[in-house]
Amino acid sequence: MQPRASWSALYVRLALKALVRPRLAVDLVRLAWSFRARDWWRRPPFLPLPPRDYMQWRMFTAYGDEQAVPPVDDVVNFARWRRETMGL
Repeated sequence: MQPRASWSALYVRLALKALVRPRLAVDLVRLAWSFRARDWWRRPPFLPLPPRDYMQWRMFTAYGDEQAVPPVDDVVNFARWRRETMGL
């Protein structure tokens, strides 16, 4: 059985990739901003984080497991696809 990946490990790996590829950094920031909770400034911790139930739903629809952590390449490809396809 493989050890389960963590979100913090994902963030670190994405940050390292973004340091080397500035275009990716822009894509990832735009992607993160699109996932933020609406009215995030009204509720603690006052950070533009996505709602937990939304992320669980996204992980379930993508990977069949609410607790899944996406692979780095999936996040990078999705961020790039979003820019190229949707112009975001």
